[in-house]
Amino acid sequence: MGDEKRAFKKKDMPIRRLHDTDEDLEQSEQGEFADLFQDSLRQPQSGEVVKGVVVQIEQDIVLVDVGYKSEGCIRIGEFIDESGELTVKVGDEVNVYFERGENIRGHMVLSKKKADSQVAWETIAAAGEGGVIEGKITGKVKGGMTVDVGVEAFLPASQVDLRPGGNMDRFVGQTYQFKILKLNRKRGNLVLSRRVLLEEERDKARTETLATLKEGDVVSGVVKNIAEYGAFVDLGGVDGLLHVTDMSWGRLGHPSEMVKVGDTLNVMVLKYDRDKGKISLGLKQTVPDPWLNVNERYQEGEKVRGKVVSLTDYGAFISLEDGIEGLVHVSEMSWTRRVRHPSEILKTGEEVEAVILGVDPGNRRISLGLKQTEVNPWTVIGERYPVGTKIEGQIKNITDFGVFIGIEDGIDGLVHVSDISWTRRVKHPGELFGKGQTVQAVVLNIDVDNERLSLGIKQLVPDPWDEIPRKYRPGSRVKGKVTSVTDFGVFLEIEEGIEGLVHVSELSHEKVATPKDFANVGDELEAVVLNVDMVEKKIALSIKSLQSAIDKAELASYMGAQGEATSSFGDLLKEKLKKSTEE
Repeated sequence: MGDEKRAFKKKDMPIRRLHDTDEDLEQSEQGEFADLFQDSLRQPQSGEVVKGVVVQIEQDIVLVDVGYKSEGCIRIGEFIDESGELTVKVGDEVNVYFERGENIRGHMVLSKKKADSQVAWETIAAAGEGGVIEGKITGKVKGGMTVDVGVEAFLPASQVDLRPGGNMDRFVGQTYQFKILKLNRKRGNLVLSRRVLLEEERDKARTETLATLKEGDVVSGVVKNIAEYGAFVDLGGVDGLLHVTDMSWGRLGHPSEMVKVGDTLNVMVLKYDRDKGKISLGLKQTVPDPWLNVNERYQEGEKVRGKVVSLTDYGAFISLEDGIEGLVHVSEMSWTRRVRHPSEILKTGEEVEAVILGVDPGNRRISLGLKQTEVNPWTVIGERYPVGTKIEGQIKNITDFGVFIGIEDGIDGLVHVSDISWTRRVKHPGELFGKGQTVQAVVLNIDVDNERLSLGIKQLVPDPWDEIPRKYRPGSRVKGKVTSVTDFGVFLEIEEGIEGLVHVSELSHEKVATPKDFANVGDELEAVVLNVDMVEKKIALSIKSLQSAIDKAELASYMGAQGEATSSFGDLLKEKLKKSTEE
């Protein structure tokens, strides 16, 4: 009885109009009751798809009124989406499919998914092979992707896009139009293509573009691909090449520095070869050339600010404005430091201040200097370190010809090997000094033009040779240690750093074949001073004359005239030298 009551709903009762007679109303009611009675007798057919209205939502099922004697039910799982949310509410109209002979708690079992699938297949069948349908790409499978068009379809990887390959994850979740390539409902086989439709659109756009394109036009395009030499831009079914040299008025290392795939650009058609279908494009030509009036904006000696955009072995490029770059040569980076590479001072992206050294619009060059923003320390170094100033510093470098001493940051002075010692013959500075050692020196000379500072270590003390003529007069007797034996004579050190030479002819009255037979290094010998040469800083000694002097001194002593003998010894020596010269 409850089922019959549900069949006769208040909304289905006839409404009496003012002009209706009792007879009309009675006939109308009879007709309505007849229709309802016939509907109550009709039995649902398995596999049939009809529309129904959601009347109640329970914990595990959804009740749907499909106009029959009893309501049908659908498992609630068919209305739960991927995020777990319910997708239906009471009053919603849905397509339902009658399951074969199943029931739940006395309700006939329906299916929304099967209904949707059947409706979808009918739509697909109506479109047929070659037809176009809409669907959503749901995921990746071996060899391609899956597409939801009401039923699951297969989209081969080669049919996803105009250019197959790459990361296909970007297509998942996207809705597109597809062309049906293969359709077999019995096997549930449905193969689609997106590429075919894209090719048709491209060909249509290409025809339209080529028909209107001409040189000098500024057109819009999308960057499709980037190569070392430029970028390919899709102008609408036809590609044009935007060469790297036509991207910017300034220097550009690689196209990716300025554009990326997917960018929309306004470009100028520079050349269009209709026969070959080649199109050359330009981006910089869409804006005025900034070098045309560069002299009006940049003058020599002016200070400017810019950003470091590139570092090379020979310098750094500074962007002053879009399309205008200047070069700071490595030699113009520091007054004092020997910069081997710009990266020692600058880094890419850094903002710096520089001075314009020159502007050459013809060659599109601006020369810049960093060091010119500061005072050249060499111009004032003479004020801080006048000649004669005693300084102290660390040895920075040692070479064959001298040592470099750090005076202040970036400024070194050179002590030449000849200015290390007054008396010692220094073959290599490394014999006396080590790198990093702290030493004192005296400023000898400042060459501002060549940025050279000469220092001396020996000048810290008086020149001992100034006293040599007084200390070692000709005829005086000296003792010394043999420091060297050569083919031409023997060197004696008569005091620290002061040597005299006994020539082979002055070794003995007897003939000496070789000095090496006469003395060895380390022997102590006595000699007489023959001569002192202050210009060459040489002392001539004689052992042969010493014996004569000794003999003469002994004779004088014997005769009781030691003072006279001593005073006349110089005269005797001169006489001997004179005779030796005459012989």
